[in-house]
Amino acid sequence: MKKRNIELVVISDVHLGTYGCHAKELLQYLNSIKPKTLILNGDIIDIWQFRKSYFPKSHLKVLKKLISLASRGTKIYYLTGNHDEALRKFSDVHMGNFSLLDKLVLELDGKKAWFFHGDVFDSSVHSAKWIAKLGGIGYDYLILLNRLVNWFLNKLGKEPYSLSKKIKGSVKKAVKFISDFENTATEIAIDNAYDFVCCGHIHEPIIIRKSNSNGSTLYLNSGDWIENLTALEYNRKRWKLYQYQVVDSEIEEELFERENEIEMQLQSLMNFVK
Repeated sequence: MKKRNIELVVISDVHLGTYGCHAKELLQYLNSIKPKTLILNGDIIDIWQFRKSYFPKSHLKVLKKLISLASRGTKIYYLTGNHDEALRKFSDVHMGNFSLLDKLVLELDGKKAWFFHGDVFDSSVHSAKWIAKLGGIGYDYLILLNRLVNWFLNKLGKEPYSLSKKIKGSVKKAVKFISDFENTATEIAIDNAYDFVCCGHIHEPIIIRKSNSNGSTLYLNSGDWIENLTALEYNRKRWKLYQYQVVDSEIEEELFERENEIEMQLQSLMNFVK
């Protein structure tokens, strides 16, 4: 496979160790690129919901691939998020091409780029952490339920459906939170003269120019590898939002390989409901 040479790649919210993680698709994406720099912008490993009974080989292969990239010259910055906040006690660690940080500022072609996960703007994570963790578990099972729904829809020849996006779109507080999150990040970035501000956390991939009376900045969010399967790519002085496209043959292969897993997940869901 011919690899694409990319100056900088940003991924976030992979949530390795959860049912919703699309590790196989992420591995295929990582195998298709050769980045000079890779920024893992938080929630890569879901320590909040880590289960000894669930960490498939496909998830382990992603970790091995990241190690392989670092050993072959890719500079990797792992920026901590709320689901992997346990790693923050080890922040500012540098080992060869690997660095563990909470935030990062880079110069890209003479412009300043600010990278951080974004959970610092989420009051529920800090003021009521148990609610946030419970919400994370609920979200994981919602994704699990959505997988089962889409499995049946695929069998019926219908388009997939996103339950979480439907809920987010219909709940005014969720819509307002996303808007407030973007505005807060961009206002701070403008005040600090950052040309780019790049976050994760809210699973909403986007590239948009934001302005206020003090100036403007480019707000970027790398999305996630739960629903959107997206990454940010910076090359030749331009940002691009990459979205992994699942082809029909991959869907059939995944469904065939995961029949037993789907049964296991359904049992887990039933136990959770009980």
